[in-house]
Amino acid sequence: MITHGNEIKLFAGNSNRPLAEAIAKKLNTTLGNIEVGKFSDGETSVHLGETVRGRDLFIIQSTSTPVNDNLMELLIMIDAAKRASAGRVTAVMPYFGYARQDRKARSRDPITAKLVADLLTSAGADRVLTMDLHAAQIQGFFNIPVDNLLGGPTLYNYFADKMDESYIVVSPDVGSVNRARKVAERLNCPMAIIDKRRPRANVMEVMNIIGNVEGKKCLLVDDMIDTGGTIVQGAQALVDAGAERILACCTHAVLSGPAIERIQKSPIEELVVLDTIQLPEEKRIPKIKVLSTADIFAAAIENVYLDKPMSKIYD
Repeated sequence: MITHGNEIKLFAGNSNRPLAEAIAKKLNTTLGNIEVGKFSDGETSVHLGETVRGRDLFIIQSTSTPVNDNLMELLIMIDAAKRASAGRVTAVMPYFGYARQDRKARSRDPITAKLVADLLTSAGADRVLTMDLHAAQIQGFFNIPVDNLLGGPTLYNYFADKMDESYIVVSPDVGSVNRARKVAERLNCPMAIIDKRRPRANVMEVMNIIGNVEGKKCLLVDDMIDTGGTIVQGAQALVDAGAERILACCTHAVLSGPAIERIQKSPIEELVVLDTIQLPEEKRIPKIKVLSTADIFAAAIENVYLDKPMSKIYD
């Protein structure tokens, strides 16, 4: 029995075409012919312009802003591929939207991360390839294989040459401690934690800092930055505690609402992000540096296609 296709094919929606094209270039191929648009009433329209029968398909689509449109594009592309008799369909989601609602934080809350997992499976995805899920347990929401790639190596490789004994890695909240600890270990730096309380969504109140940051150069590490409240208030708290310099990094630059204005006015000197979400030109301020994930996604896609282990791509 053939478990997957005999030829690799890459397709992309509209969410992050530059990254998809960069991945295709790394794999010495081109993106497949697909039309993804809208009908006059706003419904998503998808048409595959070439045969995919028996092929191993990788559909590249971040479910970033506009989240619902990009998610529907992905679901319909998967459905179109399955109905066209694709051998295997892998949803390549550099950024997995709705990941923050991974549990019932309050009574009568939904668990939308689980809902999205069910939708992807129902649409016909055979596996999912993503990066730095907001919560690791989301992998367990799927009944299909999920490869959760790590953005950390790309980020700490960028900072490795800049580090000296005066640097300290800082977690902006308790939820990012494990991520910050891994970066601190790789950079051979001490670590501090910002203890905070969040009275409601996108509102953060800094309480205290666990660790000594006085006279230190601080590197704030997070998985995503949305409105910028957490990272900016954390940076200010570090300055108030005597920190000498503030740098920050994250995998997913959501940067919604007042994020750009907040970052521009903040004491953060440089914010390094990955290109899992396409950053519009109006958000590309001098403080923000974007690193490419094309290499790691290309390697992961090749390993999935060739049934090779994922751990080797970080070597």
